[in-house]
Amino acid sequence: MQWVKVLGGLVGASALLGLGIILGRFAIPKGADAPAPGVSVSQDLDLEILETVMKQLDASKIRENLRELSREPHLASSPRDEALAQLLLHRWRDPESGLDAAEAPTYEVLLSFPSRERPNRVAVVGPTGTILFSCRQSEQNLTGEQGGPDVVPPYAAYAPPGTPQGLLVYANRGTEEDFMELQTQGIRLEGTIALTRYGGTGRGAKAVNAAKHGVAGVLVYTDPADINDGHSSASQTFPNSWRLPPSGVERGSYYEYFGDPLTPYLPANPSSFRLNPDTVPGFPPIPTQPIGFEDAKILLCQVNVSVHNRLELRNSSNVLGIIRGAVEPDRYVLYGNHRDSWVHGAVDPSSGTAVLLELSRVLGTLLKKGTWRPRRSIVFASWGAEEFGLIGSTEFTEEFFSKLQERTVAYINVDISVFANATLRAQGTPPVQSVIFSAAKQIPAPGLDGLSIYDNWIRYFNRSSTAYGLVPSLGSLGAGSDYAPFIHFLGISSMDIAYTYDRSKTSARIYPTYHTAFDTFGYVDKFVDPGFSSHQAVARTAGSVLLRLSDSLFLPLNVSDYGETLRNFLQAAQRDLGVLLEQHSISLGPLVTAVEKFEGAAAALGQHVSALQKDTPDPLQVRMLNDQLMLLERTFLNPRAFPEERYYSHVLWAPRTGSVATFPGLANACSRAMNTSLGSAAWAEVQRQLSILVVALEGAAATLRPVADL
Repeated sequence: MQWVKVLGGLVGASALLGLGIILGRFAIPKGADAPAPGVSVSQDLDLEILETVMKQLDASKIRENLRELSREPHLASSPRDEALAQLLLHRWRDPESGLDAAEAPTYEVLLSFPSRERPNRVAVVGPTGTILFSCRQSEQNLTGEQGGPDVVPPYAAYAPPGTPQGLLVYANRGTEEDFMELQTQGIRLEGTIALTRYGGTGRGAKAVNAAKHGVAGVLVYTDPADINDGHSSASQTFPNSWRLPPSGVERGSYYEYFGDPLTPYLPANPSSFRLNPDTVPGFPPIPTQPIGFEDAKILLCQVNVSVHNRLELRNSSNVLGIIRGAVEPDRYVLYGNHRDSWVHGAVDPSSGTAVLLELSRVLGTLLKKGTWRPRRSIVFASWGAEEFGLIGSTEFTEEFFSKLQERTVAYINVDISVFANATLRAQGTPPVQSVIFSAAKQIPAPGLDGLSIYDNWIRYFNRSSTAYGLVPSLGSLGAGSDYAPFIHFLGISSMDIAYTYDRSKTSARIYPTYHTAFDTFGYVDKFVDPGFSSHQAVARTAGSVLLRLSDSLFLPLNVSDYGETLRNFLQAAQRDLGVLLEQHSISLGPLVTAVEKFEGAAAALGQHVSALQKDTPDPLQVRMLNDQLMLLERTFLNPRAFPEERYYSHVLWAPRTGSVATFPGLANACSRAMNTSLGSAAWAEVQRQLSILVVALEGAAATLRPVADL
């Protein structure tokens, strides 16, 4: 692959020095063992401050933030992306509404771009090689915002260059099962071009699956049935509605992993060791190109795919702003989202950045007035190059791995803050469920008199809890945004908060203009959230969660909620895998005992917290208890549990390929072993995964027991 070094590393080195100053001098000043003079060690959440913040979060200011942020395309490392980094720095250094400190550390990372000189092309060719039809190389300029030199044409980032030509074969979603079905039908796949639609499996996995069967190239399109509820005509789509127009093409990264491809587990500093870009694992093995559904329905017979993507080393910046804690400056609550977009990115990610800027403005104003300072330190983060594979956040976690693992309370992610304006949607690990619920119960749902966000949420997404009855559903975290390195790599309790649509009214897998040139300010202002009340609702919810985590004397993390998750996983394993395991003389007994130990320890700790809250506890008692709550998530990490995966160490939330909704390592191992013989290596792996689980759960229970006990 062509590899071009575009920028040097001097800027990166100086910026990283600045970041070291931020996490050192500002977050942990001399004398950090003691609170600031005049500050009570028993400082707790101030409900008046919380109410003030809720009232001051302004929908009109969020709207103006979004207008500015999405005014121009801001692809990662582009001049506009860096200009927005400077905008954040300026806001966070403002003398009237800024934070204690702000810096923009830079990393030198490998990105992928289409060639300007040789645009990617998809064409139908005749028997003599004559071009009969060519797909669009750019989207239709419907509002005057889809053209211009800064609008990157549709491409599959990190797809290799090449010019394959072959018969077109429709391969549905490009899963392994789809290609097996084609072979079962007697269709020869060798040397063909596979036409696939988004969904069903990851972007890059479509090319990986295709290559296994001899396919020469892959095309990917967004099917109107998956995104537009079947509507596809110009009159039914943008700019006449929020639906994706026929020429819309979803861009995206096709890299299998996350983080900088050349420096896995190392920060992408100029001095870091780098892999050879020609042999980096995780890139698509064959040329791949996305197209619009208007072209997908026309393609037939012989298709030529010309991909001329290039790999380039570029500088990409994170922006960090810190509010130093008054009592526990060495405990961090992180709040972040990414800044870069494929084109204008009004929804993804600028709706989140607009909320981030408004929340930091309100808190910064209180800080500068001397009205408030949090108990714990708050770190606001604007991550760079997320769209290429969560690069900015991953490099940050790699560089400050030890410090973040030791000191971070939780990570709040608000990427796309508003998909649509029907209801709240939250994802997270079980301990954060209670703090999200507490926040949502106190905030009015926009446009619904007398109804809280919690009340509205439970109408759309709910589940039956053995402990609480009917509650809103909290989704689990995969690897779709910047929370991934925090939960999977560092074991930090994490969450993602957004507003979304009514699932009973649409089957769209995501908002229709996702990753296209039609995701503009006008699209949001007219179709997604007119009035920006849902953006304000997300700002209030995420802001309330942030204040509760940073200001509460006792961390509002409920570890007993993990017990319910573990019990559900255990019951699924017993129900769906129990007989199979017994046939191979593998007992779930030790796992049952480990779950029971955890439930008992969690209940006892909960009772201890309740007792201390009614008393005037010793500050050291509070600190020790909070550390138990904070560090619980880390006990589920085992870096050797999934050697075939990169960064995935969490034994409860790693990717699950097996069909059983249970512990992922156990489910995956059983799925691979079930068709092998007794005593095979695959069944040995099942036993290994079971042992890993038991040790993790027993370790978690030990963490929750009194500190003096082993």
